[in-house]
Amino acid sequence: MTLAFSDFESVRVPVAPGVELSAAVGGSGTPVVLLHGFPQTRLMWRRVAERLAGEHTVICPDLRGYGASDKPAAVDEEVYAKRTMAADVVALAGALGHEQFALVGHDRGALVAFRAGLDHPETVTHLGILDIVPTLDMWNVLRGVSASVGYHLYLMAQPPGLPETMIANSADAFFGSFLDAWAGDPAAMPPAVRAEYLRASAAAVPSIVADYRASAGIDVVHDQADLDAGTQLAMPVTVVQQDWGAQLGYDAAGVWRAWAPDLDHRLTRAGHFMAEEAPDEVAAAIRELLAR
Repeated sequence: MTLAFSDFESVRVPVAPGVELSAAVGGSGTPVVLLHGFPQTRLMWRRVAERLAGEHTVICPDLRGYGASDKPAAVDEEVYAKRTMAADVVALAGALGHEQFALVGHDRGALVAFRAGLDHPETVTHLGILDIVPTLDMWNVLRGVSASVGYHLYLMAQPPGLPETMIANSADAFFGSFLDAWAGDPAAMPPAVRAEYLRASAAAVPSIVADYRASAGIDVVHDQADLDAGTQLAMPVTVVQQDWGAQLGYDAAGVWRAWAPDLDHRLTRAGHFMAEEAPDEVAAAIRELLAR
């Protein structure tokens, strides 16, 4: 099977000093940017992107620190702050000629999209979120033994050194465990695609850990500042997620409603990798978001 997007062009775009993002760009029409999650690359959007390309210009970057994009050293916590990664995405779209765009993110990409929506309300016209709650809320809802579902969050929050060594020494087992455990339909991720995710993740251990470490530090600070200031998402927001509220004992829609007054909150029967497992459902949700 091909690992390229059909009829999409691969581009590299400078977005910050010394940092370029690699992206797949295709289609025509109003722009939609799709941000991937962990432990994946832009390849996760292949099915959804091809469904949207007949109506929209679709931009699928590898995030800073992932895939074919640059992986700067984490010389300080700002390098992989979601604020910095969100600025990358805004710069990418602007360089491609789009001063405004709709933004949809999954997992880690959804955290970047959330931050972009708060920091750049004049730029992000519509916001789609797949299978997360905001960083600040994520830490608040993980309690007791139920928090074991997010053990990797705690591992990668540790000071530099040990997490990187442990993960690098068992990269395929570590990253593969999430691809297996979180999949609702393993057949939706063919062996060649799974192998590419493992290859790309093993090549990016320090930057992936730095991304997660930021979410136990500077990202919490940024979210708390916005919460204290009463900052909310100004654009229409659609959240599609598994029923984590029932599993972890919290009101998921309520968590999101505090941030997003114009909210469409949906539950899915698909697994975590819903863009691959249920591309028609995800593409439909995005189309309905863009119609609001």
